[in-house]
Amino acid sequence: MAESTSTPLDSNPDTSDKIAPVDVHLPRISIQFCTQCRWMLRAAYFAQELLSTFSTDLGEVALVPKTGGVFTVTIWHGTMKDGEITTQESILWDRKRDGGFPEVKALKSLVRNVIAPNRDLGHTDRALKKEQGEQESKKQEENNGKAGCEDCQ
Repeated sequence: MAESTSTPLDSNPDTSDKIAPVDVHLPRISIQFCTQCRWMLRAAYFAQELLSTFSTDLGEVALVPKTGGVFTVTIWHGTMKDGEITTQESILWDRKRDGGFPEVKALKSLVRNVIAPNRDLGHTDRALKKEQGEQESKKQEENNGKAGCEDCQ
């Protein structure tokens, strides 16, 4: 019978601030979510959508349980700097900074802009362009409705 050795699960110090080890498959996305707020299903849904869309273009999508109302999507990706490949960390979405949760199409667009800027996201891109067009036309209508003096125009 083979003898097995086990190590305590908590034998390593807490490195929650450094969740990207040196040997990771890039690009790596981490979704930190608050367990107290019960945002695990939302985080898992975003992870599923990103994996479905980008499949093997992503090296890893990790769900990282936290507390304190956190919902942050971070990407680590390789960049070329002075002839060397370095790892760069970018926060794509932070609930507190960006005000709430991202729409899936917006999150996909943010990921695409980092890992494959020329990639077409199909219906997601069309929906985003339509929304942007609607926002621009709304702004134009608001500006046209404002009466101003000749000096202001």
